[in-house]
Amino acid sequence: MQRKKSLKSLHKTANINMRIAPQQKAELECLFGSLGMSIAQATNMFYAKALLVGGLPFDVRMPEYNDETIEAMQEALDIEAGKIPAKRYHSAQELFDANDADIAAHA
Repeated sequence: MQRKKSLKSLHKTANINMRIAPQQKAELECLFGSLGMSIAQATNMFYAKALLVGGLPFDVRMPEYNDETIEAMQEALDIEAGKIPAKRYHSAQELFDANDADIAAHA
């Protein structure tokens, strides 16, 4: 019974200011708008759910990557750092042909 009483006494008088990228804000407005709510309403739902469950209302954990993904990420970092040369293609077809040849060689 006390829980109901405390919920009735909650008035929306506190402000929270936060900064997000303009593109992200626009995408969130579109997403939540399609669900019939504003960003503020969605944020209030998030806070209410967090209070209900006593924490974040979703799992937070480090992603688990398989070995192939880890190797690909390392390769991308090495290309970016200039440690290995990036492959370059003159057309999409050249890329597709090289990819097909790579798949055939590893099959």
